Amino acid sequence: MDIRYSTNQRDFKRYTTEETRREFLIQNLYQPDTVQAVYSHVDRMVTFGCMPVDEAVPLDKGIACMKSFGTNYVLERRELGIFNIGGAGSVEADGVRYQLGFQDCLYVSQGTREVVFRSADPARPAKFYMVSAPAHKACKTTFISIADAKKKPVGDTATANKRVINQFIHPDVLETCQLSMGLTQLEPGNVWNTMPAHTHERRMEIYTYFGIPEGQAVFHMMGEGQETRHILVHNEEAVISPSWSIHSGCGTSAYTFIWAMGGENQTFDDMDHIAIGDLR
Repeated sequence: MDIRYSTNQRDFKRYTTEETRREFLIQNLYQPDTVQAVYSHVDRMVTFGCMPVDEAVPLDKGIACMKSFGTNYVLERRELGIFNIGGAGSVEADGVRYQLGFQDCLYVSQGTREVVFRSADPARPAKFYMVSAPAHKACKTTFISIADAKKKPVGDTATANKRVINQFIHPDVLETCQLSMGLTQLEPGNVWNTMPAHTHERRMEIYTYFGIPEGQAVFHMMGEGQETRHILVHNEEAVISPSWSIHSGCGTSAYTFIWAMGGENQTFDDMDHIAIGDLR
């Protein structure tokens, strides 16, 4: 498991491009028949990636749970959100199997002992993107298809940010302990995922970008609003964004991204906007 420790905004100002990427960028999440995991000390969020090909892959494959989490199994004191961004696959949670197509989601409750991943076709494997947050209560493990997500159209083509926010793991959709996740789809010809930029002082956020065409990229903006930085992100890579950092992006083409939040509350609109004229 890759461990990322917290970084404060004062030290971050001195980071080189290489240091910024090493601290915040998550790459190579989808390796055949393995579980890749990145543990961030920012709100103790964990990002997982799993691409089962020839095997049924358990969530704890290659993870020493007691050493990593101080628990007997991964979700003993955690909840988990799962999105499939690859071919058709399934997730088995404590003996109950859920079929996940492209962009479908499964919320898995705290206290679930066994989670196992499978692909329907090894030639087109599923790619399970996951984020886990600490949890102090059990909620209901729930499947949400992309068709059933709560849809919130926002933006405008005049500002190149027309998009649909699909809310999945969200208080308006289902109960969770603290985790919130959703998927935002940009319309063709639109490139900004949010602007004006904002921060979540009470929550951190993790973005993962996918659907980026070959040869294209996203400039993910972070840092404080008056001293911004960027990370160049390619297809199926993720970025950790601390509460003091903006999280906005502009692509060289349209793309899709999944956002995940955890922290003090689950109020989706609890954000501190920064006017475009105030950005530096």
